[in-house]
Amino acid sequence: MNYDIIVVGSGPGGYVAAIRASQLGFKVACVERSEIGGICLNWGCIPTKALLKSASILQNIQHASEFGIQTGDVRVDFSAVIQRSRSIAESMSKGIQFLFKKYNVAQIKGTGKILPGKKVEVTDDAGNKEIYEAEHIIIATGARSRELPSLPRDGKKIIGYREAMTLKEQPASMIVVGSGAIGSEFAWFYNSIGTKVTLIELLPNVVPLEDEEVSKALERSFKKAGMKVMTNTNVVSADISGEKCKVTVTTKKGEEVIEADVIFSAVGITPNTDGIGLEETGIRMERGKVVVDDFYRTNVPGYYAIGDIVKGPALAHVASHEGITCVEKIAGTSVQPVDYGNIPGCTYTHPEIASVGMTEQAARAAGYELRVGKFPFTASGKATTAGAREGFVKVIFDAKYGAWLGAHMIGENVTEMIAEVVAARALEATGREIIEAVHPHPTMSEAVMEAVAHAYNECVDL
Repeated sequence: MNYDIIVVGSGPGGYVAAIRASQLGFKVACVERSEIGGICLNWGCIPTKALLKSASILQNIQHASEFGIQTGDVRVDFSAVIQRSRSIAESMSKGIQFLFKKYNVAQIKGTGKILPGKKVEVTDDAGNKEIYEAEHIIIATGARSRELPSLPRDGKKIIGYREAMTLKEQPASMIVVGSGAIGSEFAWFYNSIGTKVTLIELLPNVVPLEDEEVSKALERSFKKAGMKVMTNTNVVSADISGEKCKVTVTTKKGEEVIEADVIFSAVGITPNTDGIGLEETGIRMERGKVVVDDFYRTNVPGYYAIGDIVKGPALAHVASHEGITCVEKIAGTSVQPVDYGNIPGCTYTHPEIASVGMTEQAARAAGYELRVGKFPFTASGKATTAGAREGFVKVIFDAKYGAWLGAHMIGENVTEMIAEVVAARALEATGREIIEAVHPHPTMSEAVMEAVAHAYNECVDL
């Protein structure tokens, strides 16, 4: 029952850490109480993108006549859309199980609890307990959706993301509370397949972490698609006693009651740090998260933490990178800390959003003198031929030293384009180098080069 490394949790942080540790020669076990792959693979990143793809295909068919293609009546088979999403998640989970076997990672089924003395107690579904030991224990227990006191979920009329992707029937109307990535993606999905959606956001802008121009562009797109968007709106209470859900909100105009069949609460996440033995082990916590150093070591030797339970962006690719960094440091390899200033974020609405680095507002507040370039997809040949002229690429440079401070995109396939900026910033590429790097034509990605050229007053297509 002894291992070199035990990983508690098999999400994108945990399973990646376990596999990389095995590749480095460690004897590894991974403890998981539910599906292998964690929330991201089973209930987050992957199945939601499957739902969004179905909605995207529906939109393509509905606009086929614009491309000279005539179609007949089209309808949404909601149960089939849901089933496809679940099947894809199941397939991906089996893929991780295959990788565990390939790399000799032992799977331990059950709920893990951290114990002093470099031990993990695992309780299986029958209540049986087993204690395992390891020289290194990596805690990667992830997070769950946060509940608002004003919106206590019952799983039927007030739902979270799990229920939102497994509903038996498509609701005629839905209120989505919270316009971050999760809320906005589900709002777009349900609105696209015919549900009447109202999106409520407490802050002044939807997707409030994004650059303000991007936020405003997405709001316009949502409204154009028929969605009701309410910003600067606070949810006071919800009455679900009747046939319809009645949500009382306050706006700048006063109090208002909104009705819908279902309320989807998407107001952030809560780290899974309670009840897993952290306090008993003496591991230091701060505001519900585990305190770690640059290589994810806690204050107790032999214990590490990665992913959503530590400070930093709660993103799958961040957790994976943290897991690799953690185990490579344990192995004694030469490894650098994760650069949290160069983490890309993506939102898979239509149009898509992708960003990295500082927003224009944040850069100006930090005192930078800026060069800002912006290239609209209306000027892109590829976007025009694809019928995807909505959106733009915006880049931000420090005018004094030329550092690439940030990039913000909204449009078709921009989630595939942001990696160029991440790599360029990691390599400290200058604007001049981006302009001189020949981009293929016609592509959506050449909009990055065009935006940089615009920042330096050299764009010939604007």
